[in-house]
Amino acid sequence: MLNFMSFGSGSCGNCYYICAGKYGLLIDAGVGVRKIKKYFSDYGLSLNDVKAIIVTHDHADHVKSVGMLSDAYNLPVYATAKVHEGIMRNYCVHKKIKDANVRIVNKGEEFFLGDFSINTFTVPHDSLDNVGYLIKLGDVTFSLMTDIGHITDDILHVIGMTDYLVIEANYDEDMLWSGTYPDYLKKRVSGGMGHLSNKQCAHAIRNYASARLSHIWLCHLSQENNHPELARKTVEVELSSCGNTNNIKLDVLRRNAPSLMFELK
Repeated sequence: MLNFMSFGSGSCGNCYYICAGKYGLLIDAGVGVRKIKKYFSDYGLSLNDVKAIIVTHDHADHVKSVGMLSDAYNLPVYATAKVHEGIMRNYCVHKKIKDANVRIVNKGEEFFLGDFSINTFTVPHDSLDNVGYLIKLGDVTFSLMTDIGHITDDILHVIGMTDYLVIEANYDEDMLWSGTYPDYLKKRVSGGMGHLSNKQCAHAIRNYASARLSHIWLCHLSQENNHPELARKTVEVELSSCGNTNNIKLDVLRRNAPSLMFELK
């Protein structure tokens, strides 16, 4: 049985957990260590079951706790060389990753952790580097992609081969452009190296998801420029236009609180 849970998804901190029995992986570690420990305890989970941390990119809301967690539980940290470089430079990462726990991931090359096979793909964003993860366990494929500046052919290919998809729906275009952000920040968010809008997310799923896609989680919603029900509705309308609403489960991950523990069959 494969399980997935989010411990926070947004600019205040991102951290996700995927596990098969007693073998678990954290994807990003941008939530405070105390919160992560509390969430694990509250849900009857054990941090001793976490065997590694895999990192998407080097922005603080994805990595600020990675060094502390790695050190406390002697966890290897898998990321591209550029992401590791960015973590070392990031002043928000107060405790750096020990050399013995640094693991370099090469984009496009498959690697294995426990029974998981893991592939990475490029995700455009204004970080030093950014990747998405396609994780397979047996016949089940789980993919996570966040902080997406624009949709690429690689991203569309991954969407098309995924059973369970975590994908960014960061902002509503009308809310962004009529909101209080200064112009430079609006341009940064909506530019090709910023974030993905609800509509962009919805169009990508509608046009490229296969019949095997069974569950979508919308992640990294903006607090100022989005709303959970607005993001959900935007995607639902697109899916309904091609007759998929009843076949695909859709959830919106909360910014500051854990999700349910989802079973992926």
